[in-house]
Amino acid sequence: MAGQMTKIYYPRAVEKSWYEWWEKMGFFLADANSSKPPFVIVLPPPNVTGTLHIGHALTAAIEDTIIRWRRMSGYNTLWVPGMDHAGIATQVVVEKKLMSEKHLTRHDIGREEFVAEVWEWKKKHGSTILQQLRRLGASLDWSRECFTMDQKRSNAVTEAFVRLHKQGLLYRDNRIVNWDCVLRTAISDIEVDYIDIEERTLLMVPGYENPVEFGILTSFAYPLEEDLGEIVVATTRVETMLGDTAIAVHPNDERYRHLHGKHAIHPFNGRRIRIVCDEILVDPEFGTGAVKITPAHDPNDFNVGKRHNLEFINIFTDDGKISQEGGEFEGMPRFKAREAVTEALKKKGLFKEAKNNEMRLGICSRSQDVVEPMIKPQWYLKCHGMGKQALDAAIDDEDRKLEIIPRQYTSEWKRWLENIRDWCVSRQLWWGHRVPAWYIVYQSDKPEYFGVVDARWVVARNEEEAHAQASDTYEGKFQLIQDPDVLDTWFSSGLFPMSVLGWPDDTEDLKAFYPTSVLETGHDILFFWVARMVMLGMTLGGNVPFTKVYLHPMIRDAHGRKMSKSLGNVIDPVDVINGVTLEVLQKKLLEGNLDAKEVASSEEGLKKDFPNGIEECGADALHFALVSYTAQHDKINLDVQRVEGYSIWCNKLWNAVRFALSILGDEYVPPSSVNPNVFPFSCQWILSVLNKAISKTALSLESYELSDAATAVHAWWQYQLCDVFIEAIKPYFSGNNPKFVSERGFARDTLWLCLDNGLRLLHPFMPFVTEELWQRLPSSGSHKRATSIMICDYPSTIEYWTNERVESEMNLIESLVKSLRSLAKESRERRSAFVICQTILDRQIICSHQLEIETLAYLSSLTVVSPNDCFPLPTESDGYVMSDVNENLSVFLKVPRVKADPEKIREKMEKLILQRENLLLMISAPGYQEKTSEKIQESNAHKLASLEKQMKSLKMQS
Repeated sequence: MAGQMTKIYYPRAVEKSWYEWWEKMGFFLADANSSKPPFVIVLPPPNVTGTLHIGHALTAAIEDTIIRWRRMSGYNTLWVPGMDHAGIATQVVVEKKLMSEKHLTRHDIGREEFVAEVWEWKKKHGSTILQQLRRLGASLDWSRECFTMDQKRSNAVTEAFVRLHKQGLLYRDNRIVNWDCVLRTAISDIEVDYIDIEERTLLMVPGYENPVEFGILTSFAYPLEEDLGEIVVATTRVETMLGDTAIAVHPNDERYRHLHGKHAIHPFNGRRIRIVCDEILVDPEFGTGAVKITPAHDPNDFNVGKRHNLEFINIFTDDGKISQEGGEFEGMPRFKAREAVTEALKKKGLFKEAKNNEMRLGICSRSQDVVEPMIKPQWYLKCHGMGKQALDAAIDDEDRKLEIIPRQYTSEWKRWLENIRDWCVSRQLWWGHRVPAWYIVYQSDKPEYFGVVDARWVVARNEEEAHAQASDTYEGKFQLIQDPDVLDTWFSSGLFPMSVLGWPDDTEDLKAFYPTSVLETGHDILFFWVARMVMLGMTLGGNVPFTKVYLHPMIRDAHGRKMSKSLGNVIDPVDVINGVTLEVLQKKLLEGNLDAKEVASSEEGLKKDFPNGIEECGADALHFALVSYTAQHDKINLDVQRVEGYSIWCNKLWNAVRFALSILGDEYVPPSSVNPNVFPFSCQWILSVLNKAISKTALSLESYELSDAATAVHAWWQYQLCDVFIEAIKPYFSGNNPKFVSERGFARDTLWLCLDNGLRLLHPFMPFVTEELWQRLPSSGSHKRATSIMICDYPSTIEYWTNERVESEMNLIESLVKSLRSLAKESRERRSAFVICQTILDRQIICSHQLEIETLAYLSSLTVVSPNDCFPLPTESDGYVMSDVNENLSVFLKVPRVKADPEKIREKMEKLILQRENLLLMISAPGYQEKTSEKIQESNAHKLASLEKQMKSLKMQS
């Protein structure tokens, strides 16, 4: 087989056929009736908004490593693939596509046609995502593939809503929400990003050609009735004064409290503005003075409005324009109205001043629109009790059901859940699960009153069931109209670990695989998704949905910047696997939804980071690099060059096995058992350190220290098998020397054991190349081996392979070899060397392993002597250079004589003499021994010895 292997490893040639074969053979399938213990991971469903990026590849690499290891360790493994419909994100993408291609909005084409457009998008991009996962080598059970909007998952969402409503956990209420005027929907608190503004600042806002001014506090006056003068208020959102219905004054404020019960007059519509005493804001910018109250557009004002039974006037339409309540400003976009209202106040002489003001501005993370607080009726999920359950699951020491890894995120879990608020689960979108609630409408009802009577809402699994429920309560002729809103994407995602297994039906999968074993995802969605899965799983599924949560770091580019399409640093993992030119990378930008400015910026970013494109690295190199990066618990600064480095290592691995197979030969038959005690020294050593590598890897995988596991495997292959063992056994096979007959046989057996165990050990980290190489190994004649490496047993330690004495001796040899190689520098010319041993034991060890030392250090001869031997020591004049290995060993290597520069020697000697004199002055100073720690005294003694040694060497050169 070795003769059939190319000298260069071509990942594409190796990887192209194995995945299809694995899938065809059914190696990824789980069996609900298996007697093996289950191990289950649900793949965090990627959004169907586009293609996978390198962050998804990190998730796939980590989970594939864990699943392959568990599969080889005797578990009935299930890794469930799926995709998320990603309500807001997908709707935004398709709306942008619709506008760029057809210059139409979703409202132009209507709900039904728009939803059809989104399904077409899903059909196209969903298949791309699935192919990307296959190209990454992800060993997913494709027979259980699902989508959050497929029929089974949709049924689960409906059932969950109905059950939660029956339990009194879901309710409808009219509250202030975070409103996105671009998306025209409510968004949750955790979908709002905040930026701090210190002073007057101009920002671009979607839908506005010119920048909008923020960071300004505008003061203006309301004229009072009864000729009582005026009252001055201040606001950062002057346009909201169109919806003012009251002015609050602090009850302790001597200036204003006498006005309680009086009225001001609205300057634009004549509305009477009631003045109320209320301990509203104790804010430095307002002091304890007067505060305008806009109950429909401010969370604090909303509470004041309820306390004083104020009128709630909504002055914004859903798209952020002034409503008919705004009088002369009706139809204006809100931030243009800000300018118009300010000018109108100036004309009426009511404007007082505008000054810089620190503020926090809420921005929608999806659309980048400025969030507008608006009063809207929405569906809410009570979270206090559910949150308490989820919190206790992770922090109750006596009954902990959930472990969070790394442990540091438990405190974040605690912080979120201790301060949890009810969850607004409805969204005013068209793409998503329709809320399973119907409103009872009579013919006499006005359209604008739709939904206002909470008692008329009927929650049911379908319209037929809703009609039956409504008929039990309401008489007469009525119509049922389903709520046009959809549910928050995270609601369906929160059910995913149950719904993928068939919940709410009592399926075989649900009985066999729930709860799942581990949830692996990025730490940024700990609350968005993980906490909600736990809350819903415990409430509806009766148990935590998984027993462990492993949170991986967030990927950044090599410069530490967040991955962003506008920066041009978003990487398609398939481009790293297959390689890609700069031109193709730039062409891909034009296929997306970026505007012209973003394309130009992205092109610059690509030129800077990938001037020559990306080299072909292969799936294994990417897989291994990503797993290796997980030691960085918070952020990963991904450098593609590191992936390229592992691609080079794959080539080294390939050639090491190719060489090993040439040594084994075509007729070799592996042994059924071995006795390492009769093996040559290097064979005993490599099996002993292999044992340690197996132990370290398994323990690291068990504790989710994946980077440590990858390092242990890599270090054994690279630094012990390739750099030492394979080199050490080469003399046995050079020239077919008869004195090495038995050594050759033992070395072959050891080499086969190393390749078989080593490839199985490496397989979860590099699935493709290990399958290819393992299939080329000769199989043992004693038993039939597995069809594929991926269903072999994962290596386990073999007690009698461990040999601490041999490892200790090899440590000494490696130290000696390292010193000799450093003296030889880059030369590959064989040279003679001497070793001076201070102890009998060291001399015995070195003499007994002289062949290994000469081989590894590339020596022509090695002479071992003791200080008391009657043997002339080598000197500089003889052409030798010297190095101390440790306090008991010194090595001398013969090197070509290079005449030293006397002037340079003199200058260096002067520096050494000065350093020695200063050190001696310090050591001989009074009280040195009493005042100086033993550690520092020991360090100084070593420095002095090193200086004297360097001076001695220079004298020999002069």
